[in-house]
Amino acid sequence: MTAHNLSLGALRQAYESGRQTARELITELRQQALAQSDYNAWIHLLSEVELEPYLARLDSECIDNLPLYGVPFAIKDNIDLANIPTTAACPDFTYTPDESAVVVATLIAAGAVPLGKTNLDQFATGLVGVRSPYGEGKNSLNPDYVSGGSSAGSAIATALGQVSFALGTDTAGSGRVPAVFNNLIGHKPSKGLLSNRGLVPACRSLDCISLMTLNCEDAAALMDIVAQYDPEDTYSRPNPHFNRARYFGGHPSDSFCFAIPAEPFFAGNRETQALFEHSVERLCALGGEVKRIDFEPFEEAARLLYEGPWVCERALATEGVQASKMLPVIAEIISQAQSKSGTDAFAAQYRLAELKRHCNSLIAEFDFVLTPTCPTQFTRAELAEQPIARNSVLGTYTNFVNLLDYAATAVPVGFTRCGVGWGVTLFAHAFSDIKLLTYANLLHRDRALPLGATGIKAPPRTATPGPQTPSETVELVVCGAHLEGQPLNWQLTERGGTRLAQIYSAPAYQLYALSDGKRPGMVRNEEQGAAIEVEVWSLPMDSLGSFVAAIPSPLGIGKVELEDGRWLSGFICEASGLINAIDITAFGGWRAWRAHKTAESKP
Repeated sequence: MTAHNLSLGALRQAYESGRQTARELITELRQQALAQSDYNAWIHLLSEVELEPYLARLDSECIDNLPLYGVPFAIKDNIDLANIPTTAACPDFTYTPDESAVVVATLIAAGAVPLGKTNLDQFATGLVGVRSPYGEGKNSLNPDYVSGGSSAGSAIATALGQVSFALGTDTAGSGRVPAVFNNLIGHKPSKGLLSNRGLVPACRSLDCISLMTLNCEDAAALMDIVAQYDPEDTYSRPNPHFNRARYFGGHPSDSFCFAIPAEPFFAGNRETQALFEHSVERLCALGGEVKRIDFEPFEEAARLLYEGPWVCERALATEGVQASKMLPVIAEIISQAQSKSGTDAFAAQYRLAELKRHCNSLIAEFDFVLTPTCPTQFTRAELAEQPIARNSVLGTYTNFVNLLDYAATAVPVGFTRCGVGWGVTLFAHAFSDIKLLTYANLLHRDRALPLGATGIKAPPRTATPGPQTPSETVELVVCGAHLEGQPLNWQLTERGGTRLAQIYSAPAYQLYALSDGKRPGMVRNEEQGAAIEVEVWSLPMDSLGSFVAAIPSPLGIGKVELEDGRWLSGFICEASGLINAIDITAFGGWRAWRAHKTAESKP
């Protein structure tokens, strides 16, 4: 059985060169999935008849019109695909939707072809992949080991080279743990970036549809396609401009700073400990500076997910299913909701708010935090001995992420002696998705691992830098009433502005006191101009619009040249505003002019 490089770039080259057609490839991949059925990756593999409408569309479409032309993908079976049963790995729950989930429909519209619905821990409750009546998910690299869950089948199918990427879900790590166990990238987006309409909820307030890909580039490209605001999803959030794929790639900065837990936990596994320590060393060699932080607040937040009242959300999502129709371990977990009260729910929310503020302060100075994705690995036999306790161990570094509203990228970094993959996770504040994928890419390309379980070598690492991730702030030049200590400075500070420098403009500006006497106007005049005292302020990008909207005519924002040669956004004045204005250039700045006027008014 010939393995194909199904990464997005390689697949598109194969199609454009004519070496492969989408129909030929997807037919072959379907046969491969049937031949590898012992891994229990699939609950419903589309038949040839069910695939035909997707293939027929591609026969008549130009590849240039579809960014995902002929890209095969898998869908976790708690996400809807039109006219195909959704089971959530519970036969008695099964229904057949008329429409695809929003994310699925978006991918299909872009040219991607669904190969089928994949196996999962029942009702997405588990991190192991063995809690399914459709068979235990077997690790693609060593079938004796757990595949990780709950998005088990999605990881297995992608790692075996049956699809280019897969949709999983991630509430407590369900898209990250199986990714690294199967040598894949697992990206858990910021909450709300991907629409959850058409998803069977686990914990509706926390659920994220996640991506499993062969590399970070593919994850970034897919995020641009599927991270679309959905006004019909009450948890949907728009994607900020700085969190786009055009800012992905290369070395994000000359240096960066990241944190790790003060005392990482590896459940006694020296191999995973060594892989983690080597990852830290490699990131430092790539320009990083590492510091250790207290991880207890994150661990306490993690415990809230299953020990706290959020288990009630799982009970709400499955309230129409009798416990007798569930797997015993799933019924046992969900039954814990019966002991929770409304008082418990509010108390836990209050505590979570305290923990979030504390955790945010701990990571504020870092570009990201690096943790093990999970402490260790288990065989399927070991898991059967302690199914709940060992599942909990795997969630040590994943359960808190959605509760604290962070984004996270799991990246494989190597293999243990049993052959199973293992990896680390980078996490940071919401809407840091592309930044995280960029840093993860540094590490992933450095490790040069093969693609999934296929043995195909990754392309060689290149030294060509990509675009830098943009700042989430803008540097703004002010010259008058917005200077520190002046009457309108509050308009900057209340929007989170901070002063960066007191400096002078290039010697090419004239300064005027406008006719109202309250504001200056600065205009460029290279022949008669002088250097004017100004300040540079940093303003959050999402506050810039409201700040600019409050600026009255004749003032506005343009580009101002500073004495050090930089051109930054700053205050400029329309020519019409100079009528009856007084030229105060000789004073060198607004403060000096104001001091002169004050002295003039004294008897």
